[in-house]
Amino acid sequence: MFGVRRLARAGLAAFAQAAAVLAMIAAAQSQTPQPAPAKAATEQPSKAAVPPSATVLDKGDVQGILGKDVRSAAGEDMGRIVDVVVDSAGDPRAAVIDFGGFLGVGSRKIAVDWNALHFAPGEKPGQVTLDLTRDQVKAAPEYADKKPVVVLGASGSVHAMPQDEPPKPE
Repeated sequence: MFGVRRLARAGLAAFAQAAAVLAMIAAAQSQTPQPAPAKAATEQPSKAAVPPSATVLDKGDVQGILGKDVRSAAGEDMGRIVDVVVDSAGDPRAAVIDFGGFLGVGSRKIAVDWNALHFAPGEKPGQVTLDLTRDQVKAAPEYADKKPVVVLGASGSVHAMPQDEPPKPE
């Protein structure tokens, strides 16, 4: 009789464990997230779903300018373009030219007005001409990061770029 009770208890324990497992499965199924209701037709799709636009530019119509040699109208070597300075709207305001020196020794960076540069189309692609003489550029102040930018204008005059006012604390 002792063996029958032991078997009954073991069967009852197994039944209780099986019932507990089934209860957990049922609880988990009732907590599964329901699919979201369909979005209204007036809602805009997310930006991630919209593919970006693409524009194909003919290689003959565009050129990179960093590292390009710059010459004066008289053909003098003026240096190379090493940077472009843009204003707060993103429009180019000046080109920074690594001017003077030999193999980078003794050279200075000078900011020249963007409108003083001319990019040769057609027969001489890649040629950049500056409406300033070597002597005018030589007299210009040096361009330095994190300092006010002084841009040498096409007329040879020096104009400071307008600075955005820093936000005032409230």
